[in-house]
Amino acid sequence: MTRSSLTTPPPGVEVPVPQPGAPAPGAVLGSHYSQCFGCGTKHPTGLHLKARTPDGATVEAEFTVGEAHQGAPRLAHGGVLATAMDEVIGMSVYLLQKPYVTGRLETDYLLPVPVGTTLHLRAWCNGITGRKAYLEAEGRIGAPDGPVAVRAAALFIEVNMEHFAKHGDLAAIAAEHPDYEVNP
Repeated sequence: MTRSSLTTPPPGVEVPVPQPGAPAPGAVLGSHYSQCFGCGTKHPTGLHLKARTPDGATVEAEFTVGEAHQGAPRLAHGGVLATAMDEVIGMSVYLLQKPYVTGRLETDYLLPVPVGTTLHLRAWCNGITGRKAYLEAEGRIGAPDGPVAVRAAALFIEVNMEHFAKHGDLAAIAAEHPDYEVNP
């Protein structure tokens, strides 16, 4: 993976341990929002990622490239693949039990991904310092141990729920996440 210094954790940063209340090993993770392009169940052309944590430290998901996800004829659009990487990384912050947003995403494309291919995605956190979380992901063709088609490294920034209320739709947040207290 080619990474910049912006997505590389500083020396000595600690890898996070499972947090109290975090999803247990084997748990299926919910979507961010029903209309989320990456994980929403109600988005008509979305990726519909369904993520789980096999061990409480990593997140896995699958994504099958559909007709609506093409760039070149019969091949996945690079932006859609970057979205899948961003989404599986974004799902992995559920394990940190704090809200984060993408600050930077770097993506390496190693193999073309044809329409109909299932990508097996995996994401993990390499460390946290202050409000910054350093994460990585990979997408493998056809099986969890298949050839790596895409890799990503990301810097995510911790925010509070007011961030989503200020810049998004407070009513939608409250309707889908009644467990979060938001004070705009």
